[in-house]
Amino acid sequence: MLDKLADIETRFEALEKELCRPETMSDPAKLRRVSKERAEIEELVTAYRKLKKIDHDMEDNASLVNESDREIAQLASEEITQLKKEKELLMDRIRILLLPRDPNDTKNILLEIRAGTGGEEATLFAADLFRMYSKFAEDKGWKVEILSASTSDSGGFKEIISLISGKSVFSHLKYESGVHRVQRVPTTESQGRIHTSAVTVAVLPEAEAIEVDIDEKDLRIDVMRSSGPGGQSVNTTDSAVRITHIPSGIVVHCQDEKSQHKNKAKAMKILLARLLDRMEAEQQAERSAHRRSQVGSGDRSERIRTYNFPQNRLTDHRVGLTLYKLNEVMEGNLSDTITQIRTFFQAQSLREQGDSGD
Repeated sequence: MLDKLADIETRFEALEKELCRPETMSDPAKLRRVSKERAEIEELVTAYRKLKKIDHDMEDNASLVNESDREIAQLASEEITQLKKEKELLMDRIRILLLPRDPNDTKNILLEIRAGTGGEEATLFAADLFRMYSKFAEDKGWKVEILSASTSDSGGFKEIISLISGKSVFSHLKYESGVHRVQRVPTTESQGRIHTSAVTVAVLPEAEAIEVDIDEKDLRIDVMRSSGPGGQSVNTTDSAVRITHIPSGIVVHCQDEKSQHKNKAKAMKILLARLLDRMEAEQQAERSAHRRSQVGSGDRSERIRTYNFPQNRLTDHRVGLTLYKLNEVMEGNLSDTITQIRTFFQAQSLREQGDSGD
């Protein structure tokens, strides 16, 4: 492993020199490619350099352990003990960083939230989840753009699809896909009884046209007048767009913009993401026959989390996580939750890698 880390550090240093060359700086495409590769290994190189410093400090202290000055010897021994603990934690982190990278980790995402069982209460919770993720995105400095939305009579969302753009969005939110269950007293409940509702969340990596081969002949594009609440152009112009991908049967409908062109562009963005997601799901299904564990596979029919409002409790059923600060989570304070879930799945990947002998 140390030889591999040394090779990665050598590559990092070569990339830094490449970035300083005039021919690289004058070529935007090359500059992006080199900068991206450097950024992908920077954290690992930083960890490796810290590891080398710890080893150096341990050697220095080892030479002092047998000093005649008992106080210096004791301090050196204590320092070695502390450095060993730091090294153990750092090695765990390095093993995770050496795992094969998910090629989608650096991508933006399409976040699809749909109301499930529970009627109007489910649509209200869908709106609450969208607000939660939006506030989390805001704290991260990400941009949230609504691509499509269908509202309910109570002001919630039957469905809302948004594009979240920023640094490594997919790597943070990819484990949010699944069924989110809520237990609370609805505002319409006069008897104070707790109801259980469900909302489905899907996190799709944003797809580029080059990743999904679409033949124009496979698309049926229909235009129509928008329906439902909206601005002056609603029901007066044919601005709504429905795109059907005939081979897959996927249908996307957008009507939020007054411009037919803008609605078509948004619909195509959603269609590309769904087609890429389907392609990757088929590939994963082929690989799953060889995997020993299917825990947290991303199956959207899987109930992943329960939000219990009376007890202020959030429970993630995949990782056995329970937090009694649901009020904070709903305000977008998701960092602790997401970190623990990511750590769980990274550890699982390490175990699977070890089992396979890689």
